[in-house]
Amino acid sequence: MMKKHRLALITAALLGAASLLVACASGGVDQTGLSSAQLDALTQDVVKNSFQDKGIVKVSQALGEDPTDQACSAADVAGHPLSADRAKEIEALNLKTIQWPADGKYLGDWKEGEKIAQSGRGRTWTDKAGAANGGNCYNCHQIDKKEISFGTIGPSLYNYGKQRGVTDPASPQAQEVVKYTWGKI
Repeated sequence: MMKKHRLALITAALLGAASLLVACASGGVDQTGLSSAQLDALTQDVVKNSFQDKGIVKVSQALGEDPTDQACSAADVAGHPLSADRAKEIEALNLKTIQWPADGKYLGDWKEGEKIAQSGRGRTWTDKAGAANGGNCYNCHQIDKKEISFGTIGPSLYNYGKQRGVTDPASPQAQEVVKYTWGKI
């Protein structure tokens, strides 16, 4: 199995290097004769064949694109943003998938939340099925002023509620922000 995996990785690397050389040599003009869709399919096939199901990790879950991902990727490849109507349609479809808390409680123990935010564990083949996935939130967000190592790809979450005028998350006035945030997570 290891030889097959290594061969797939070498093949992917060679294809990538060949594509780069062709692109550089042709001044950005694709001389492979393959369409963008064909190149995407070829790349997807190489990547898919270089992985295998192991433990709780399934290739189909790791590499699968849902319809939202497909629509956004297709628009990106085409070089055109989604139309406003299509974006609203996708947003509405995704809002329907949100699982709201059955008991109506949106907030829990912040210390337990901090543990999840700090943890990068989850969905690796050595993890047990049903184990909580870590959020690894600090990779993209600042959450606490004491944290010195955090990413800046996402917005700062430090004083998230305060920045949005929330003084009591349980108050009726805060429910719109609390529900919005739940939907984002």
